[in-house]
Amino acid sequence: MSMRPSLFTRGLSGLSQSSTAADPNSPSVASPAEQRDDAKRNFLKTMRALPTQHYWHVYFDRQAKDKQPGADGQYQAQLEQLGTQIESVQDFWRYNNNTPVDQIKMRESIYLFKAGFKPIWEDRRNINGGSWTFRVPKSTGPDVWTRVQLLAIGEKLQSVLDEGDQICGVGLSVRFNSHLISIWHRDSSRQKSIDGMLQCVLDELPAELSPKADNYFYKKHSDHAGFNAPPELQAVLDSQKAREAKAKAEAEAAEQAPEGEQKSGEQ
Repeated sequence: MSMRPSLFTRGLSGLSQSSTAADPNSPSVASPAEQRDDAKRNFLKTMRALPTQHYWHVYFDRQAKDKQPGADGQYQAQLEQLGTQIESVQDFWRYNNNTPVDQIKMRESIYLFKAGFKPIWEDRRNINGGSWTFRVPKSTGPDVWTRVQLLAIGEKLQSVLDEGDQICGVGLSVRFNSHLISIWHRDSSRQKSIDGMLQCVLDELPAELSPKADNYFYKKHSDHAGFNAPPELQAVLDSQKAREAKAKAEAEAAEQAPEGEQKSGEQ
């Protein structure tokens, strides 16, 4: 069995350290009564829930064979929220340790998403977003999945995003001989976020779990074949496309401008 990543154990190692290693004659050594009080306080600290910065929900998706992936109403009908809200590290491990990933069936998915977000491309808060998807062998999928979830709830992934962008959640989908592990964020127009998420995963996963270069890809939600934006949100997509087109045109114009014009424009 793979060992858990030790992301949430900092500051809790004091219980295993022996105070007898210090010089008993040193004035800095506490009395036996004080040592007992300190040990009790440290023990209570380890028992206290370590809150996550955000609340998280777990969703399970049983995709029907005849379901249209982009039809928002049909998709939501297949989503099931599991358990109660995750509010602490202890809640996360309770859920994670009691969720047998190896028993999830073909084409089924599980998601860990921030409260307020749903794992639906066409959701109002996701519609401008995208995701990285990593294809990993089923033999290592559960371990990679645990580590990616910890990167999410531990805010490591959030820390590498461009300012104003936000992590929505992470997901695992089962395929014939692999697991597809995805990381969703809100704004697919931010290249810094896209590059940062990939580098974070590659840096944080140990070499034996790191996906091969041809086994991961990034995609905007709106680029999926089954994407079907609700009419009331089409204007949001149109606005983003207009901003991206303008930014691209400005970048191309800057590259084509003579060197003298660029310098004068910078002054």
